[in-house]
Amino acid sequence: MFGSKKDKFFEDRKDTERSLISETVSIDGTVNSSGAIDVAGLIKGPVYSKEVVIKETGSISGEVEADKVEVHGHLNGKISAENVVIGSTGVVKGDVQFAQNLRTEDGADIEGYIKKTSTAGKKESRSTGDFLFSRPSKEEKKSKKNGKPSSASDKETEALV
Repeated sequence: MFGSKKDKFFEDRKDTERSLISETVSIDGTVNSSGAIDVAGLIKGPVYSKEVVIKETGSISGEVEADKVEVHGHLNGKISAENVVIGSTGVVKGDVQFAQNLRTEDGADIEGYIKKTSTAGKKESRSTGDFLFSRPSKEEKKSKKNGKPSSASDKETEALV
């Protein structure tokens, strides 16, 4: 009697509603969602979702990859998204990679590199991008130790250091 209605309910339901990770919740591991996630608690690990909103009491230690990311709490990791908002109470310690829009409010705190790309928030963006004033690679460090930059980009990086 109830079994058929229950099965139909789960088949029809899609994961497009908002999920809340409340202040009393702590998650250690990867979080995946095809909908939106509001984070008021703590997540230690990467987050992959359509939309991620870190509330003032929320904190994420790990990479965040989504279409839209809003930070009003703390994020210690890289952001890859189409649209990014760093609120006045938001603290980001990591690189920000976005494809369309980046908005920062007065008081926003960002410690990392910012780059606009055409692939932010996509699976391709998991590879490290060439950020402006990027950290030198191991090969660049070796060539600097020898005193001979190996390319024009090495000379530019060397001039900035």
